[in-house]
Amino acid sequence: MTTRLAERFAPFGTTIFTEMTLLAQAHGAVNLAQGFPDFDGPEFAKAAAAAAIAAGHNQYARMFGIPALNQAISGWWREQTGVELDPDAHICVTSGCTEAIAAAMLGLINPGDEVILFEPYYDSYRASVAMAGGVPLIVTLRPPTTDHGPFWFDPDELARAFSPRTRVILVNTPHNPTGKVFSADELRQIAELCNRHDVIAVTDEVYERLTYDPSRPHVRLATLPGMADRTLTLSSLGKTFSLTGWKIGWAIGAAGLVRAVRAAHQFMTFATATPFQHGAAAALASVDEREGYIRDLMSQFTWARSFLGEALARLGFRVYMPDGAYFIMVDWTACPRARSDGHADDVAFCRSLTSVAGVAAIPPSVFYQNREHGKTLARFAFCKRRETLQSAVQRLDRWAGTS
Repeated sequence: MTTRLAERFAPFGTTIFTEMTLLAQAHGAVNLAQGFPDFDGPEFAKAAAAAAIAAGHNQYARMFGIPALNQAISGWWREQTGVELDPDAHICVTSGCTEAIAAAMLGLINPGDEVILFEPYYDSYRASVAMAGGVPLIVTLRPPTTDHGPFWFDPDELARAFSPRTRVILVNTPHNPTGKVFSADELRQIAELCNRHDVIAVTDEVYERLTYDPSRPHVRLATLPGMADRTLTLSSLGKTFSLTGWKIGWAIGAAGLVRAVRAAHQFMTFATATPFQHGAAAALASVDEREGYIRDLMSQFTWARSFLGEALARLGFRVYMPDGAYFIMVDWTACPRARSDGHADDVAFCRSLTSVAGVAAIPPSVFYQNREHGKTLARFAFCKRRETLQSAVQRLDRWAGTS
């Protein structure tokens, strides 16, 4: 019998995160490719999950989240926006933000509906749109034109992407992989277009607390005029609390939008792991411990961002320092050693860097519909321990002949 892959998945293959992590393991490389910390999250959250297991909270949870977690998410939202939510109507707990993205697309999109995406995009976006039968419309984020500028988009290109068939725009801020934090002005442009064309905004805000420049704070699209009832805000525990393996995510929005997420979620995973929901509730609701952990984490990431960014610049890469998230994008073709090796594109460069230098990075052309836009770039993750980053830089120095 011949096994045939469904056509909707044919363009995607194996995710680049799996490919590069396996390559890193094969070569004993320092893995700065996949964006997960090599350290644990807060002890008080882990203790709460362990206590939940011991107390017998090991069966199916309520489909849209255990009451304690929905209430904690509601409190988290109220602290940051001043808006009160009904935790039973306006929140759905999912198995990570990746599931929330897929459930949002499946719950909101009919075949043929258009979905606007900014490229480069987290790789599940295109696949989720394809699963729903949607049509992606792409707006490109361009590399900075100055040394300290952000990635940017052309407002006219964005306006042209909207049409009578547009159903959803998906906005990721802070942004993976570029580290861009969308400005209030940029979000106002998006909001105006959504209101004018009656379009739903789905925002992926998993890096909501990971920003580095006070002049470029994280702004929630849902808080802008006219957007409260047409924005579905997605986030998760994993990035802010370094607990990516727990896969606790959520969707927040008007009751009708959340019902759409639940309609898909109930037939995908039905419910998310019960003891980890209890741990997540503790992480969000224990305000003093939570904020102390986030302060320490941001101190660590601020150091890591500077240390790795300065090292990459010293090696000759053109470094695009991020304002948020925990990735650094570089133009690898500016590095003399990389240029002398004559790589055809970012995939060849990242594979070679992994096998020869012993440091793994992500080739971001896979996050572009037009791969030409990403072939000169590479993405390094700095959400690692100091000794991990120091080891990576030592290897890069040897590779570049600078040590």
